[in-house]
Amino acid sequence: MKAFKLTLIAAAVTAVVSPLTAQAASTEFDNFTPMTGNTVPVNPGSATPYKLSSPNFTQQTIADRKTQNTLVPGSNSGSWDMIAANETGPDAGRYLFMPFETGSAGVQRIDLWNNDYNSRTTTIVAPGTQGFISGDASLWTPRGGYLTAEESWGTGSSKGRLFEVTNATTAAANGGTFIQRSILPRVSHEGLAFDKNNNLYFVDELNGGSVYKYVSANPFATSGDSFFAAGQTFALKVGAGAQFEGTTGAAITGASTWEAITDVNGGVLAGISAQLSDGTIDGRVSADNAAVKGTGFNRPEDMEIQNLANGNQFLYFTTTDSDTDGNQGTGRSRVYSIDLGTSEVKLFADSNTIDLATGLAAGGEFKNADNLAIDAEGNIYIVEDQDGGVEDVWFAKDADRDGVAESLSKWISLTTQGAESTGLYFDKFNPNKAYINVQHPADGIDRTIELTAAPVPVPGAVWLFGSAIAGMIGLRRRKA
Repeated sequence: MKAFKLTLIAAAVTAVVSPLTAQAASTEFDNFTPMTGNTVPVNPGSATPYKLSSPNFTQQTIADRKTQNTLVPGSNSGSWDMIAANETGPDAGRYLFMPFETGSAGVQRIDLWNNDYNSRTTTIVAPGTQGFISGDASLWTPRGGYLTAEESWGTGSSKGRLFEVTNATTAAANGGTFIQRSILPRVSHEGLAFDKNNNLYFVDELNGGSVYKYVSANPFATSGDSFFAAGQTFALKVGAGAQFEGTTGAAITGASTWEAITDVNGGVLAGISAQLSDGTIDGRVSADNAAVKGTGFNRPEDMEIQNLANGNQFLYFTTTDSDTDGNQGTGRSRVYSIDLGTSEVKLFADSNTIDLATGLAAGGEFKNADNLAIDAEGNIYIVEDQDGGVEDVWFAKDADRDGVAESLSKWISLTTQGAESTGLYFDKFNPNKAYINVQHPADGIDRTIELTAAPVPVPGAVWLFGSAIAGMIGLRRRKA
């Protein structure tokens, strides 16, 4: 966290040598005071649903489900989930995309450049298209497509599918070209992430679910058709493999390998792949194969990639139902990191991590870690899966970027009764903007909230003193 500790002299010198303006990749979201305690739920909902940790943070609703269904009845089934933006291509950063996590799922788009509240939000994939259900995953591709997927999979299921909207920025209402990418094995999807080599990581959200990597035969393809035409999927195996952290097991860390569960074309790998009747691969059964021994985590959910100064990357993922001691009251869930350069798996954060506000272990205050997000400076944020009133978003401090957090701090807290936060996304083109969804509130009005961070004001006396110093320096230079 940033701390405003400038003395008058230091501020003056800074004003001369380097004006106090944010760098291109800096953010003010990490400049806050850690919060304590829980909020009082607002029943049934609120257009400003968060308790904020800094007076320099603001919030506003930029879209809501009631408005959408009033304008176009039946167009919005609700439970807005993970958020992505068009990070490349024409008008990059203009649009937000999110699926509906319902039994009749679809996809909507929010135009951030449209000041008209009533026309900025459009459903581009109609609810129930191709039987799409439980939309959860949300990711922009390096080549300019939008990925989403189903958080629903099990024996005999026809779901667990990955889809790509290939015309996401240009589609008219219900006009999204919605293509199933069947080369990916079926799992219960949530987190998706691309590394710098365009390998696609995903999880199986199950108590015992694995972590996976898809390696395209054409990783830098310019179309989804080519990227998903051929490629191999692997399951993560930590150590000897076949572990399951369960509800009381130790964190599963250490050296890891990626074990193939398909052939190089995405087809059946003899003796390994479990093929379904439609020709696709069951990722869950394949990862559990005795020759693979994929590691089973306790309900892995979201994923995030962090870029390091040395060019390396960390992959982070949450395990919502893991438990350090079998007592949910003392905290539940873990966040892991994988060093993609060395393949070492580390425990990034759990209930034993220090709460910076108290100096003690976070314990039961940190619970059910679900979503992850990363800001412009590479800081990791952890969104809990709990009801409003006790649900928080935490800032994780990892100063040395070693994949292990030194502390956690409550950053914002949800006040809306019956709701949970999801999809926190930091704007890639404005380091002081972020977006987060409030889904299934008591009033049924899902909302997308825009968060803004403003710089901490510098006292006027500091600027005056700095100007005086600058003047003296200038005077001495003129006399030289």
